[in-house]
Amino acid sequence: MERIFDFLIPAALAAVTLTLFAGLYALFRGGDFGRSYSNKLMRLRVVMQAIAVALLVASVWYRHRS
Repeated sequence: MERIFDFLIPAALAAVTLTLFAGLYALFRGGDFGRSYSNKLMRLRVVMQAIAVALLVASVWYRHRS
């Protein structure tokens, strides 16, 4: 089970980073693209961050329990 966390945590952090940069790109690009996607991408970033934090907490809990 520990090996799963070793893969999922970096994957979640990478997803947060990519979503953040995509949202910033949409924000600074502006126009129709920016209006349409910047807010949606930033909301998605918050969801991704929540998932990453939940994985970190679950990993610490699992390793402490063992």
